[in-house]
Amino acid sequence: MTFKFYTYEEILNIKTSSFLELQYCKLKKGSSIIKIVSVDRIEHKKIDSLYVLFTDITSFQKYYEQVFNCGIYNNLKSGYLDIFGINYYKKALISNLITEIEKNKLPDYETICDWLKKSLEYNGVYILGI
Repeated sequence: MTFKFYTYEEILNIKTSSFLELQYCKLKKGSSIIKIVSVDRIEHKKIDSLYVLFTDITSFQKYYEQVFNCGIYNNLKSGYLDIFGINYYKKALISNLITEIEKNKLPDYETICDWLKKSLEYNGVYILGI
């Protein structure tokens, strides 16, 4: 369901933007939420991101929508996974997300949880929509 790029050449060769990107938020701790969810601050196609292809988005949404139900959107509202926008999850939520995913053994849970554990070094995570 998820995959990684291993080189920048692989990223540059992708000919579509029809995927979700799970990306670390590398802005400084204490950055304002307005800055964190600003479209101008988002840089797509990072080498350390996880990706969900368009063909797998429906499955990802089906299994993970109930877990990723607390994202902050670009308009500063919060809710379920928006597959067309910016979803930001604070660092303080990451341990709970990992626990919920591991408890339910959702598809691809080991890959996603390992990636989320690494996110504890950063200021949360994004799920960036199509």
